[in-house]
Amino acid sequence: MTKKTTDFLKQKAKWLRKTVLEMTVAAGAGHIAPSFSCTEILVVLYYGGILKVEPKNPTWENRDRFILSKGQSAVALYAVLADLGFFPKIELLGFTQKDSRLGGHTENTIPGVECFTGSLGHGLSIGAGLALGAKINKKKYVTTVLLGDGECYEGSVWESAMFASHHQLKNLVAIVDRNGLSAIDFTENYLKEEPLKDKWCAFGWDVKTVNGHSFDELLSVMKQIRMRKSNKPLCIIAKTVKGKGVSFIENNPIWHYRIPVGDELEKARRELDE
Repeated sequence: MTKKTTDFLKQKAKWLRKTVLEMTVAAGAGHIAPSFSCTEILVVLYYGGILKVEPKNPTWENRDRFILSKGQSAVALYAVLADLGFFPKIELLGFTQKDSRLGGHTENTIPGVECFTGSLGHGLSIGAGLALGAKINKKKYVTTVLLGDGECYEGSVWESAMFASHHQLKNLVAIVDRNGLSAIDFTENYLKEEPLKDKWCAFGWDVKTVNGHSFDELLSVMKQIRMRKSNKPLCIIAKTVKGKGVSFIENNPIWHYRIPVGDELEKARRELDE
């Protein structure tokens, strides 16, 4: 990856975090910490040449399908979609406000959003169905699903994983945002997920583990998605930090849904400008 590409992606990630902060502050609602943990993942998918999409033609038949199964990070996805031209950026200012179509969780009434998510555990099921449909109809598009690690407690995730393996859905990619936190505590405190990689392997998936904040590592594995010889679906475990970018939010369970105010807000703004 060239320095020019790296610099561009870094600037997009910085812009995205600042935009997410201001959207949630204006709304007094939204999930900052879960959005910050998957910022680099979204930036690589949409600005790194991974997803094939057409902003001016959101329902293009041959588009890649992306499902934000951890729908509470909708604010970040909305910002990306608006920046790419799926809908006017001015709408971001009305996030979750009266008469706005931008709700707190992703809704498929928004151009560029494939399905309604937020009730965790549904995204991979839908993605597996889309991938199977593509395989049956000999379509070339890839379906990518971004899940939270806390979401992986849902039984439907593992039913879908088993289904995808059985049908050899090599056109299906699951990315697990492995930030180690769920809504109220660290995942390993109340129900251990480790060894998470072994679990996905046991369900018949190819598994890659990467630093979810490293553009080099994310691009390295994602650029191979269409060229894999394996017939297995692919799981990318992206190790991240929840709240990445703001020191007092990082890795702190209390910030799953909180919005900074006063001195906290000013400190967050300063740190994101650094």
